[in-house]
Amino acid sequence: MHSRFLLAALCLAVAGCVSAPVASVHTKDPSSSTLQGDASRPAQAQWVRTELYFSVGPLEGQEGVISPARWRAFLDQEVTPRFPDGFSVLDAYGQWRDHGAKEPERLGTKVIVILHEDTPQHGNDIEAIRLAWKRITGDLSVLRLSQPAQVSF
Repeated sequence: MHSRFLLAALCLAVAGCVSAPVASVHTKDPSSSTLQGDASRPAQAQWVRTELYFSVGPLEGQEGVISPARWRAFLDQEVTPRFPDGFSVLDAYGQWRDHGAKEPERLGTKVIVILHEDTPQHGNDIEAIRLAWKRITGDLSVLRLSQPAQVSF
């Protein structure tokens, strides 16, 4: 009898530690999936893939290096509010040789990839992000590559 009581108490204690499951974006029934996509992101929209290349400082030495915390703050303050539906950030290695320089600068680089509808507002948002980085870091340029994209969700 005493062991049954302990077992019941243990089961209640463990059950109290289980949290509610987190909602998932994945279906519980894969057979119900279709290729219809997300109705809030229409396939017939004109989509653009924009890549922005940011120097986060030289690979050798610490002078001029942007810290991970500063980069995250930039994303939180400048990029996320303009593209709250999402974007990707890639770590990269970059080289840049200024006119007349003998050797290229070897730079830590971040690449932001944004898939967005082709609207004037999104174009303005991207330019605002580039300008903000230049003002924060004093960099002369943020490379932008934009091209049409065929997007399906």
